[in-house]
Amino acid sequence: MTTATAEQSCALPVHDGSFMQKLNTVWHKPGNQAFMVVVLAHWAEHLVQAFQIWVLNWPRPQALGLLGLWQPWLVKTEAMHYGYALVMLIGLFMLRPGFAGKSLTWWTISLAIQFWHHIEHALLQGQYLFHHNLFGSPVPTSIAQLWFPRVELHLFYNTIVFIPMVIAMYYHMFPAPGEASGHGCSCACNRRPLVNAPAA
Repeated sequence: MTTATAEQSCALPVHDGSFMQKLNTVWHKPGNQAFMVVVLAHWAEHLVQAFQIWVLNWPRPQALGLLGLWQPWLVKTEAMHYGYALVMLIGLFMLRPGFAGKSLTWWTISLAIQFWHHIEHALLQGQYLFHHNLFGSPVPTSIAQLWFPRVELHLFYNTIVFIPMVIAMYYHMFPAPGEASGHGCSCACNRRPLVNAPAA
């Protein structure tokens, strides 16, 4: 007669590789946590701006979020939003090798959307730096902004980048049994069956 039990195993593999190898194995969990702090901080800025516009009824040029009230140039020069878009793109790219299976698919979707979001912000930043607005607009304008108001557009962009990122993190933290071996980090605790042993 044999018996089989299962245990939670969260042991980290030992890695002596490059920064990228460590970031996507032994440092993947703290890397993702730090990245999420940046993501949520930027979300807070957008939500404060939305509150200023739709609850406090501030004129849009004065609704600059939290940091924008303290340092208006961060918003007016596009520096904060472009910097965030770039950090998001780099973070999604650098943390991507640590994902596998369904989590990798969803993380890649988020990366692809953020790539386009970054291009939109790069266009805005370029117009500000070169003092030449596109499309005959009196203010710097992105491509999608030709059809959608700026505040609503960036809330939309942040949402469609964030949703697949959250789905990816769910599948990464709770991987399907067949995908668990694809993770070399401590983000998930995979249930692994112990070797069957004959009963005494």
